[in-house]
Amino acid sequence: MTESATPSQSRERVLSGMRPTGALHLGHYHGALKNWLRLQQTHDCFFFVADWHALTTHYQQRENLEHHVYDMVVDWLAAGIDAEQATLFIQSRMPEHAELFTLLAMSTPSSWLERIPSYKDQVDKNRELATYGFLGYPLLQAADILLYKASGVPVGEDQTAHVEITREVARRFNRIYCGEQPVLPEPQALLTETSRLTGLDGQKMSKSAGNAIAMRDAPELVESKINTMPTDPQRVRRSDAGDPSRCPVWPLHQVYSSLDTRVELEQGCRTASIGCLDCKRPLIEAIQKEQAPWRERAEELLADPKKVHWIVEVGTERARAVARKTLREVRGAIGLSY
Repeated sequence: MTESATPSQSRERVLSGMRPTGALHLGHYHGALKNWLRLQQTHDCFFFVADWHALTTHYQQRENLEHHVYDMVVDWLAAGIDAEQATLFIQSRMPEHAELFTLLAMSTPSSWLERIPSYKDQVDKNRELATYGFLGYPLLQAADILLYKASGVPVGEDQTAHVEITREVARRFNRIYCGEQPVLPEPQALLTETSRLTGLDGQKMSKSAGNAIAMRDAPELVESKINTMPTDPQRVRRSDAGDPSRCPVWPLHQVYSSLDTRVELEQGCRTASIGCLDCKRPLIEAIQKEQAPWRERAEELLADPKKVHWIVEVGTERARAVARKTLREVRGAIGLSY
């Protein structure tokens, strides 16, 4: 990578990460990657693999972690994330994250972490999650963001609380240690347009729920999955009039189909002039069309894994240069610069 390819420092910086769960699905694309693609055109973007965060909830399931890491990066690149414009790196390759997490922990009240709703809910459901790592993951997220002095964090509405606690952590650190010259900026949440994509069963698309369409699913598999989706439960016979608002397929049309197509399909459904398979056909074609370039780019990357590893190596070193500068300032503010 040439020096001229380094992302511009005059742009506002954004940071976002994903837990490595392996190959991504359409919910990941529309809920995050699509926004990343836009942001890389206008911002200095840092996108990282949050493998330490994966261990906060799945610390006993580490056998396929490395495979999941690089499988996810392949999907990022296949979707159009450009390593010449954005910095891609792996969290666990950056001990600077752990150091800032530790330093911030010295001044962050434990009550701030205990009040996070998702912590209480998930621990109540699974006592195996009652670990220090899981309790502290919002602070680790704050360290991830503050280490790069990101001005914005692209998130869904359900994640804005994590950005808010990051702002509180930065505010408290600056008040205690920095006087009139704050070291850590307070980031803003950049909301995604589609934070929740409907899955095959009408619920939120999720790999764990088994209701997902993978970004690289083969065309025939996409067709099979869509064709077996449930539809309006009150439309029992082909001649029964339907209501798209009751149909689990309709939210996907609202993402993938044009207004003209939706108007035509809605009229056909309400008058029973088309069947459910007729309604599903344009959705299948739209998804297959979107996926085609992803699969093509992914095949090239999978055939050359060293290229993917090199992209991550270059990004990790670029991220380290930024992280070390921030840590020098943080250590100086605390009084650890001796």
